Amino acid sequence: MPKMIVSIDGVVIKEVQLTKDRTTLGRRPYNDIVIDNLAVSGEHAVLQMMANDVYLEDLNSTNGTYVNGKAVKKQLLQNNDTVEIGKYKIKYINEAANPGYEKTMIIKAGSIPPAPVTASAAARAEGGTVAASELASLAAAIKVLSGAAAGREVPLVKVVTTIGKPGVAVAAITKRPHGFVVAHVEGANKPTLNGAAIGAEPVTLKNGDLLELAGTQMQFVQV
Repeated sequence: MPKMIVSIDGVVIKEVQLTKDRTTLGRRPYNDIVIDNLAVSGEHAVLQMMANDVYLEDLNSTNGTYVNGKAVKKQLLQNNDTVEIGKYKIKYINEAANPGYEKTMIIKAGSIPPAPVTASAAARAEGGTVAASELASLAAAIKVLSGAAAGREVPLVKVVTTIGKPGVAVAAITKRPHGFVVAHVEGANKPTLNGAAIGAEPVTLKNGDLLELAGTQMQFVQV
């Protein structure tokens, strides 16, 4: 189970297990993690847990929220990350996280590397474990219709393929025994499917469906 270890000047002052989908952090006493210091906003940040993944989101705090020394607005936390709020350091421990899941990013924003899709994120999009033999007969691809990669066609050969621009809009296309589904993984700009916004709940893809992520149009093609 993930946990946060709060310390100041190297002295641990509290340890909080993350057991809820939403854990608030701030100076006000009604927060789940209370840090009574003027450098901390009343409602400073929130930790959102999805399966084994924990996202940290700054709630427009006065002094900002930092992860490993970098200011963040919303960030997927990795095991042993250090969150800094004022003089307080909060170490994130999540030994169940597995960042090594296979990924494919077909649209690149400059030289920004693709964002990883963790095994737990894949499980959310997939809705369960799928045997390789059940997936062998499925054949589909994503065809890019606009932008610098227009005309490129990428076969969907992995269990999970991520598409989009890291930090802007990323979606995961997942193979299931009877077809493919798509779900929003990260980014403030939600991708759309045939003009309708896609959320975290997986949506079934049909041959010819049109996807749009960060201004790039794509088509799902199933053979």
